[in-house]
Amino acid sequence: MSFIMGVDGGGSKTFTVITDAAGNLAGEGFALGANHQTIGIDNAKTHIVESMNEALKSAGLKLSDLSYIQYALAGADRESDYRILRPALAQIPAARWGLECDTMAGLRSGSPDNAGVVLVCGSGTNAVGRSRSGKVVQTGGFGYLYGDNAGGSRMAVETFRAAVRSWDQRDIPSVLVEKVPAYFGFENMEALYNDFLDRQKGNVPVDLTIVLHEAVKDGDQLAIRILAKVGEELGLSANSVLKRIGDFGIDKVPIVLIGSVFQKGRSSHLLQALKQTVLEENANVEFVIPEMEPVFGAVLLGMDHLKISVRPDIIEKFNSYRKGERMHR
Repeated sequence: MSFIMGVDGGGSKTFTVITDAAGNLAGEGFALGANHQTIGIDNAKTHIVESMNEALKSAGLKLSDLSYIQYALAGADRESDYRILRPALAQIPAARWGLECDTMAGLRSGSPDNAGVVLVCGSGTNAVGRSRSGKVVQTGGFGYLYGDNAGGSRMAVETFRAAVRSWDQRDIPSVLVEKVPAYFGFENMEALYNDFLDRQKGNVPVDLTIVLHEAVKDGDQLAIRILAKVGEELGLSANSVLKRIGDFGIDKVPIVLIGSVFQKGRSSHLLQALKQTVLEENANVEFVIPEMEPVFGAVLLGMDHLKISVRPDIIEKFNSYRKGERMHR
């Protein structure tokens, strides 16, 4: 029996699953993040191995039982990254394995042809495209200095800035003036403002985006403007990839939307602005928010490598799985 392991190594966590060729889940494992750019290659490898070992233990399997391992890792952006990652992964005694950026697992989770554009919007942001012939283009993923202006971390900063600007009347009235200080445990913006200045605070937690979404639900126009601007920025990134790839070799290009902002937040204001920005320049696209966890996109890449036919029932199984809800063979 063939067993495929998918390893999704993100910035905050590493999630590993093992399935058989029919898509039945055999094991799963979790560990801390595995982005070598932020924690170093030694720590990244340690967390990858911890997650893999937990998955193998829960499946009752050994490394030698696996037919293929597909690593999908954050930070695998450029050839210089691969020169760091490949030797480290080669130290794990597995016979057959492959390495891709985690964005490619996200693309495969929403594209049966493994071609199209994947937009990532979690704590950070990224846009990657792949044509059917294998041409790959990346736009963004390296932070504000390099052109990015979306992602949860950026949204959190904009939420704080908006609260300050509304409070000191540089912008329109907003419930953020009450919600932001309450989030940090202060009675009002003045107390929050002075405390942060006294402590020379230079950043805010990404979870402040929860406050932003709450304000949007209240109909707050300043909060809505922030999300719409993020949607526009993401649309510009998609347009960049579409233009740079050119011919994708498929009839309709999927725009696969992954990350917590898309898959959990699902803001209509953000999505509307994103779609409008893309459709103004590109009519032959479709927008896809995958139901499956991105780690199963890694498994699908592994199945593709082994030339396993991915039947609809396999996709259904992967869509139905949620973390912590084991499906048994």
